[in-house]
Amino acid sequence: MLFQHHNAFGAVLTTGLCVGLILSYLPQHYRIISKNTSEGFSPWYLLLGSTSAASGMLNVIMLQWNVIMCCSSVGPGYCLESLGGVIQVSLQWALFTLILVLFLIYFPPHLKYVDLPQQPADPTQPLLPPSRSNIQSDDWRLAVTLAWVVAIHIAFETFVTLFLLIYHSPPRQIQIWATFLGVTSAGLAVIQYLPQLIKTYRMKRVGAISIPMMCIQTPGAVLMVLSIALRPGTNWTSWITYATAGLMQGSLLVMCLLWKARQARLRIDDFGNKIGPDVPTVTVTNGDPDFLEQEVEGVDAGEHTPLLRQQGNLGLRGKTRSLFAWVIGW
Repeated sequence: MLFQHHNAFGAVLTTGLCVGLILSYLPQHYRIISKNTSEGFSPWYLLLGSTSAASGMLNVIMLQWNVIMCCSSVGPGYCLESLGGVIQVSLQWALFTLILVLFLIYFPPHLKYVDLPQQPADPTQPLLPPSRSNIQSDDWRLAVTLAWVVAIHIAFETFVTLFLLIYHSPPRQIQIWATFLGVTSAGLAVIQYLPQLIKTYRMKRVGAISIPMMCIQTPGAVLMVLSIALRPGTNWTSWITYATAGLMQGSLLVMCLLWKARQARLRIDDFGNKIGPDVPTVTVTNGDPDFLEQEVEGVDAGEHTPLLRQQGNLGLRGKTRSLFAWVIGW
């Protein structure tokens, strides 16, 4: 029997991880909605993350299919306890895919369509501001295309998985497909964070990425791996995905913390807009962050720039207020 004894530790660990998963993703969902923008996310990162989570979820479902089928002969308590791994990976997939949905809903309007330059009728007149066209930008078309890829991927893998399980395929075929899903999930997880690391590095700003989410999830990856590894029927292909993702997410967290400190020094927010009084208005949404840093740091401290080169003269009150603003800006 798969339900031989009650595992109190496993039940507590599963419950804690499920609650922790939900709480860890809430800051990211809330940040996108409250800021009304998803600027800063790489669509390739969201594609790889969603497909990786889907493959990992179906891997665990296949390997624990016998446990799922036995739920009809035991109580709901034992059933939920033994299906903790399935519940965890399903939550992981759903919560991450929700970020992709929010990314599309709150895609920055100024990046959706191409701005066309306007020439004044009189050449001696100053240039007119660019006008918004109906031509979709490459970034928006790429985001929509990758979203369709995610939908087709989950539909195809779900169909194959259910076909093998419902029609009682030989155990070897099930094992091969489950291993393929696990290895695919791990492979996607390995490269999942690379596009986001590259994009965040080039932006030199945090954007809409939630630092509190990563602070919770990076150490939580260790507990996730432990919980899945202790489940009956699972193997290394089931937890390697989350171990790899935890390491990569930790790298992104360190980078975001470095950029956060840089933003505080340049007195700009996560999206490149100036913060604080008496600072020249600066927006680097489509600009060169390195050029911005040189320009801001290169301004002489005079009557109109009292804070740029005189930051060392800030009092304790000013430093405390800046630190508070830095923290709540996450």
